[in-house]
Amino acid sequence: MQVLAYNAPQLRMMVESRVWTSTHFLGRRELCFDGVSSVCSPSNPSNSQSIPILRNAGDDYGDLCSIMTSKFLFTTRRRLFASLFLSLWPYPSSVFTAQALGDPSITIDEVTPTFSPSGAFFPTEDRVVESFEKNTYSVVNIFDATLRPQLNVTGMVEIPEGNGSGIVWDDQGHIVTNYHVIASALARNPSAGQVVAQVNILASDGIQKNFGGKLVGADRTKDLAVLKVDASNDFLRPIKVEQSSSLKVGQHCLAIGNPFGFDHTLAVGVISGLNRDVFSQIGVTIGGGIQTDAAINPGNSGGPLLDSKGNLIGINTAIFSQTGTSAGVGFAIPSSTVVKIVPQLIQLGRVSKGKERRAKFGAGFDIRRKS
Repeated sequence: MQVLAYNAPQLRMMVESRVWTSTHFLGRRELCFDGVSSVCSPSNPSNSQSIPILRNAGDDYGDLCSIMTSKFLFTTRRRLFASLFLSLWPYPSSVFTAQALGDPSITIDEVTPTFSPSGAFFPTEDRVVESFEKNTYSVVNIFDATLRPQLNVTGMVEIPEGNGSGIVWDDQGHIVTNYHVIASALARNPSAGQVVAQVNILASDGIQKNFGGKLVGADRTKDLAVLKVDASNDFLRPIKVEQSSSLKVGQHCLAIGNPFGFDHTLAVGVISGLNRDVFSQIGVTIGGGIQTDAAINPGNSGGPLLDSKGNLIGINTAIFSQTGTSAGVGFAIPSSTVVKIVPQLIQLGRVSKGKERRAKFGAGFDIRRKS
């Protein structure tokens, strides 16, 4: 786009003295200030078309460019910024809002809160803490060596079905867990004494040590299995068993396990129901189950369900959920069933029908092999 340069008031036709002059077109850069140069340079007449404009020969108004440069003040960008900076310099606090941080008049001690004394636990809390500390070393982590946790697209770790929990049964290294925890390994028809899983045992110094879990026996109908590890007595702390026939709905219970791979996790709840039919993951129904609202999640299977005194009352085995996570309805195999099945699995490798042993319960007895 080009603009015709002319001065309208001076553009007139003088009849008595006609002088034709040539005025060229100015481009936008020539007519307007471009922010770099303060001099308005006219376009090259050779490159612009010209038209004849009639003006008085006595008037000498000059070229439009010279008129603009003489009438208007052009300044460079550098001068503009310098002028702005100098105009703001005497009043920095009123223009620039950034202020110094902190308050030197305040000391660290004045703004540091004091901690209230911790004090003693409530009696119920004290029992829970004591029960957990008493049994946490009796709970082991069991996983199939051929199955590894996988990272899905959401960033969460997916725990395979071959990961679960177990309990130290005696000081001979026998570990009790669910059949379905090692079901994938049992599907390969391993022989007795063959390593079918890896067992992590927590030592007293807080370090977990890995052992190979050798198959001793398994019973699919009761969803129970027994492994054996070659570990010293320093790693073996057998759990104490209580009879489940005296349980009452409403009494407190604790579940310890490895949900989603988080080892030795404690969940607290109550006994919600008794004599439930438990539908195991392997498709069998186990009678006499214990129902609890303690959080039972994938990875808790095979771990202990304890009473408020820290004694074993069941083996966590299943949850009722449409999402695969705890919905407040968990189930455990009662200890009365466990003590009938486990000794046979240790001795025979299987359950002998019609010869189920009856364990004699006291006020809670310790299942240990006498040397």
